[in-house]
Amino acid sequence: MLIEQAEALGESPEDPLLLFTVLYGSWVASFISFRGDVMRELASHFLALAEIRSETVPLMVGHRLMGMSLLAAGNFVQARAHLDWAIALYDPAVHRALAARFGQDVRVVILPWRSWALWSLGHPEAALADADQALKEAREIGHAATLMFALFHVSFIHMYCGDHATANELIEELVALADEKRASFWIAGGVLRRGWLLALLGKHSDAIQTISSGMAAWRSTGATVWMPLFLSFLANSYAKVGKFDDSWSCIDEAPASVKENKETWCEAEINRTAGEIALLLPKSDPVKAGIFFDRALVVARKQQAKSWELRSAMSMARLWRDQGKRQEARDLLAPVYGWFSEGFNTLDLKQANAMLDELAP
Repeated sequence: MLIEQAEALGESPEDPLLLFTVLYGSWVASFISFRGDVMRELASHFLALAEIRSETVPLMVGHRLMGMSLLAAGNFVQARAHLDWAIALYDPAVHRALAARFGQDVRVVILPWRSWALWSLGHPEAALADADQALKEAREIGHAATLMFALFHVSFIHMYCGDHATANELIEELVALADEKRASFWIAGGVLRRGWLLALLGKHSDAIQTISSGMAAWRSTGATVWMPLFLSFLANSYAKVGKFDDSWSCIDEAPASVKENKETWCEAEINRTAGEIALLLPKSDPVKAGIFFDRALVVARKQQAKSWELRSAMSMARLWRDQGKRQEARDLLAPVYGWFSEGFNTLDLKQANAMLDELAP
């Protein structure tokens, strides 16, 4: 039906990319409203057709869609492989013009997603290199939709690596550009990023107001993608200001959303956050916290997500340290930290190193 409508509007039925464009649009709609199973089915269908055609553009976009679909489902290893294949097929002299058809420059979209996969898999320096390259190329291209995409996603990596100043600059640039272009989706995304940063900086009352406002604007566009993560940020800020009923309401909604929509890439972090909230209760609940931290570790290990595993191991190690189990805490954290070979100036690794020094016999 969509192809017939496109032809009625003047698209050539002989256009070799017409079917792929329609499938791509359907995938984007499923991604934004986040229907994980539908998204992966569409990506698989797209890539299968591309392999039959054996043409560069459909293959490149197909690997991009499969990589993004797998990453959102927490399959970081296979996601990285597909994103590597997509980047290898990209030729800027030939493919930059495709931004008009697919919404943003294909390579600039792929780089921050591969950055996300690399960070999750425990390669923060490589992640930052991809993120910064995406931003550099987005600025060179001069295409607003491509630049907004890059600003939104690159700020994510800088926040997780602990570079809050750079993240703040990118977020404010995103909000200003999105406001100029009246891009409601990216305005809402920028507000949500701003709220997350406020939470990281300990400004929890402001974070609650900003994240709540951003979530309402985000949902008004039809978007539900990333909602589990946003809910976990909100839950943590509610707990920090003593609003525990609101906090548990958010933290209960987040895993329910993960289970329903299969957006499992942040499942370990949601469980870790729930454990931290259990420790903030007026009557601290270390047993419940330990259960959540253990779940987080299980998920992170299953996904081979070393950065999520490191965060979860630090939370469990702090709990055990406070319970007097210092050796158990060190035995848990040391091998996870020891696995890393880069990124020792990023915040998580600096905190893990400081904790290991504290736990030294």
